[in-house]
Amino acid sequence: MTEETPGFEEKPDVPSGAATPDDAAEAADATSAAGSTSPADDGPAAPAGDVHAQLAGLTAQLDQTRTALGERTADLQRLQAEYQNYRRRVERDRVAVKEIAVASLLTELLPVLDDIGRAREHGELVGGFKSVAESLETVAAKMGLQQFGKEGEPFDPTIHEALMHSYAPDVTETTCVAILQPGYRIGERTIRPARVAVAEPQPGAAPKEADAAKDADKDAAKGSGPESAQENKSADEESGGPEEG
Repeated sequence: MTEETPGFEEKPDVPSGAATPDDAAEAADATSAAGSTSPADDGPAAPAGDVHAQLAGLTAQLDQTRTALGERTADLQRLQAEYQNYRRRVERDRVAVKEIAVASLLTELLPVLDDIGRAREHGELVGGFKSVAESLETVAAKMGLQQFGKEGEPFDPTIHEALMHSYAPDVTETTCVAILQPGYRIGERTIRPARVAVAEPQPGAAPKEADAAKDADKDAAKGSGPESAQENKSADEESGGPEEG
């Protein structure tokens, strides 16, 4: 039997060009160290001109957006103002149409109101006819109808229509002396002028009141003047003066 020497193991023969496990481990460590290096560190830095160009482009886009926003805001404000004007115009037209319709209706009722007035003057407004007439006048008044025209008021051609003319010594200006047909208005709008008879002062004749006022002024001037005092003094001298006690 062949004796084996303890502590020695036979190793296979390794070719001189083959890599050992230790060499493979060292190669792996070197590869991992090389891979941990960032590619950005090795690459070139971005040029500063590109950054400024991008910033300028963003600023231009912001300015365009602000301009467009201002234009849209102005358009919205203009549209809102036009809408408010349209609402006011529609409301004004609605009120005007209503007033015209009411005036047309009441104008057709004026002859009836004239008949009621004449019946009242002659004492014929009695019984059921009186109730109907008063109800009609009340409704017309609620709708805004107002009657005008009185004797003795000055003549106004804008609201009066003169059908008769005469002269009178007791008037100082053209005056309505008789109301032939009353006038009617709705608010400030006259739908029919008052038809009246007018009188004017007589040509060349001064009113009595004016003459009386002038005479009073003359008397007052004579009584307070120096000539009046001298006349009173002469009268006292002629009478012998005051009596002695």
